[in-house]
Amino acid sequence: MVQYSGIQVSEYLTDTYAETVKTKIIASGERDGTGWVAVERSLFHPQGGGQPADRGRLDEHEVLPVRDHDLGLITLSSADGTALPALADGDTVVTRIDLGLRLLHAALHTAGHLVEAVVRSHGWTTVGNNHFPGQARVEFQTGSPDPRLADPEGREAVTGELREAIARAIEADLPVGAGHDGDGRRLIRLGDIHTAPCGGTHVRSLGELAHVTLPALRVKKGRIKVSYSAEHRAAS
Repeated sequence: MVQYSGIQVSEYLTDTYAETVKTKIIASGERDGTGWVAVERSLFHPQGGGQPADRGRLDEHEVLPVRDHDLGLITLSSADGTALPALADGDTVVTRIDLGLRLLHAALHTAGHLVEAVVRSHGWTTVGNNHFPGQARVEFQTGSPDPRLADPEGREAVTGELREAIARAIEADLPVGAGHDGDGRRLIRLGDIHTAPCGGTHVRSLGELAHVTLPALRVKKGRIKVSYSAEHRAAS
């Protein structure tokens, strides 16, 4: 059994834009023949909640994060299968994430929340989502289908309404913030238009989203699929 002391702090939950942190090893072990370590201050978002994992480095070694539910830790393993250096609890290391990739993931995740927000006016219920690059979509169900969804022209008209609502929210540069409910669940808020439980990374405000596009929505097996793409706006 792995023994460790101290508490791991998920830095990615408080600062999407933090790129580097100096921290210390609090645990180490082996999983499926591959060594791993856990650090006290974790910059790395592991895959989950429809968002892919961060990539980055521990000192000079490229690593990937995995959430170990049994230990309650985010662990780091070599990205290419090579062994990590021998590290003991208490050793100091420097971790760095691929910030460009992080900001892409944050933009896609935030844009997914925005899609959910503008769809509320249609009375649809979210039943699934995926925020991976090239695969991003939110899926909905509705108890009383909009008759316009029955033909391509009508679906394009509905999609146009969603595009316009998204563009208005981005133009208004609504703030994106995090808080917690009475049960301790982390909540993400987009201005006053959307609140949802979420453990992902997000941009600071909707004005940081760029190139948000929606192809015409699709209806399949009773589900409405709204695909989208998004990027983080380049610094001026």
